[in-house]
Amino acid sequence: MAVRVVISGASGGLGLALARYYLGQGAMVGVFARRADCLQDLFKQFPRQVFCYPLDVRDSTAVQAAAQSFIARAGVPDIVIANAGISVGTLTEYAEDIDVFQQVMDINMSGVLKTFQPFLIPMRETGQGLLVGIASVAGFRGLPGAGAYSASKAALIAYMESLRVELRGSGMRAVTICPGYIKTPMTAVNPYPMPFILSADEAARRIARVIASGKSFAVVPWQMGLVGRVLKLLPNWLYDFVFSRAPRKPRKLL
Repeated sequence: MAVRVVISGASGGLGLALARYYLGQGAMVGVFARRADCLQDLFKQFPRQVFCYPLDVRDSTAVQAAAQSFIARAGVPDIVIANAGISVGTLTEYAEDIDVFQQVMDINMSGVLKTFQPFLIPMRETGQGLLVGIASVAGFRGLPGAGAYSASKAALIAYMESLRVELRGSGMRAVTICPGYIKTPMTAVNPYPMPFILSADEAARRIARVIASGKSFAVVPWQMGLVGRVLKLLPNWLYDFVFSRAPRKPRKLL
């Protein structure tokens, strides 16, 4: 039987690359995304394998309906990848950034919860399955000018750890993946060097290997894992000195 995979944030970037990877492996794939046109392109290429659901992961009612539809049409998924996310610069001194901050948290953190929730009980009943949260190395320490993004990814890392322990003994597993830089429209605006940057397709291949490996936590690429460990070990005075001078991601109202 073909593997069944659900992926959120599949209209572009890493999410679309993951969808294409699994479809290329013959999987049955449910894709959640806000941009319906991109989903239609996938459907035209893989009409018998892909199930398209245009939705916003902040809308729990829409996600619940999509989950029920996918299970009815394709069966209980083997893998659910909560990938939907946004990255935008924020600064606390601007009142208009309060709403932006909330939107980043709602999509990057609460959107993961809303993506997993309707699948968890059906997957638990089968005694198997993977819930994969796409976090970020940015969650290791607070990046100046990106407080919302760093906070959302730090929260997601902690949430995934809680979920991992909760699922122990159920046959299911929670997997946390922290990508470094990936070539997407989201990173194209970054005004600073991005070491070890990967194409979306290469990142998708590596992430799929991690998912299949049985690991519960991984940084992709592994070199960024070393960078992350160094950042976490830096004393506050040195971290503050270095990063207070670093370029910052541009602000943008959503």
